Amino acid sequence: MLELDRVSKQVGASLHITDVSLVLEKGSLNVLLGPTLSGKTSLMRLMAGLDRPTSGRVLVDGKSVTGLSVRKRNVAMVYQQFINYPAMTVYENIASPLRLQGASKEVIETKVREAAELLKLTEFLDRTPLNLSGGQQQRTALARALVKGADLVLLDEPLANLDYKLREELRVELPRLFAETGAVLVYATTEPHEALLLGGKTVTLHEGTVTQFGTTIDVYNRPVDLQTAQTFSDPPLNTIGVSARDGKLYSGEHALGDTAAQSSAAALTDGSYTLAFRPHHISLSQSQHHTVPVNAIVGTSEITGSETYIHVSVEMGGEKVHWVVLTHGVHRVSKGDALTVYLDPSRYYLFAGSDGSLSRAPSLTTRAA
Repeated sequence: MLELDRVSKQVGASLHITDVSLVLEKGSLNVLLGPTLSGKTSLMRLMAGLDRPTSGRVLVDGKSVTGLSVRKRNVAMVYQQFINYPAMTVYENIASPLRLQGASKEVIETKVREAAELLKLTEFLDRTPLNLSGGQQQRTALARALVKGADLVLLDEPLANLDYKLREELRVELPRLFAETGAVLVYATTEPHEALLLGGKTVTLHEGTVTQFGTTIDVYNRPVDLQTAQTFSDPPLNTIGVSARDGKLYSGEHALGDTAAQSSAAALTDGSYTLAFRPHHISLSQSQHHTVPVNAIVGTSEITGSETYIHVSVEMGGEKVHWVVLTHGVHRVSKGDALTVYLDPSRYYLFAGSDGSLSRAPSLTTRAA
């Protein structure tokens, strides 16, 4: 078990990590999710012992290792910027931690071959890293981490340089393989969809602060505040300012008239709120569930083949905002086109107060989120 107890890291006048407390269980998969510079790598370096916290403690199985060098910990770490020994063959790179452990030739041969087969490196075992592609070098670093049998495995955006098919395979295989060793696996990513694919638990980070930690699907479905919801939404969360007065929701001076929307507003305290929808909860057509029309103007659109992202500007209650609509299939629209988009009033989030705390989450009992 790895525990961070009120850990902070200050560099000069800048706080890179602020008062982080986490408990990560053996055999668990833990995703660090946040944009670039949110603190993911800084937090991993503190976990590994590469950096020492300015305050707080790092504990392993209840024993403080706060000042213990990474060389004295059983840690494996793989960065997006792969690191291999250039003078060694791929075989020797993968075998290096096993040789340091004093493993027998038979054990080394078996484990290296197994890791190479998993990561599709068998035909490259006699090459040196400089004769490999970037993706092959990254796989070599992953294979070395896999055979080490570390108690703590830290993967910092490790699949970014791999092709799509292999990336999808490893998202399934790596968590399973490391879990079988009983290791604490920590996986950093900037991509919300990758966190959902991996499952496990997710830590959302913003400017060096943990905003939420819990089961991945729970953090996604019930973010504790607006910042967490925005961190866990790609395309971006669609938002607009509203107010609650006398048990009703208003956009400007106009009441949001849908019965389903107003029924959940009855218990709200008067004040300002942020109404938020995920892009896939907005439809281009009216239906049984999508009943609230909103006029929009097309900005740009992106067709991926199976889906279309339509960027629109909308105006509600005098506030003009930009939204993204994610819809299945190919939809050809042009910049400046007028559209009517439809909201599902059972699928909105409502965040309140100066900290944007969650006041209302979508109902998940009748339909999938």
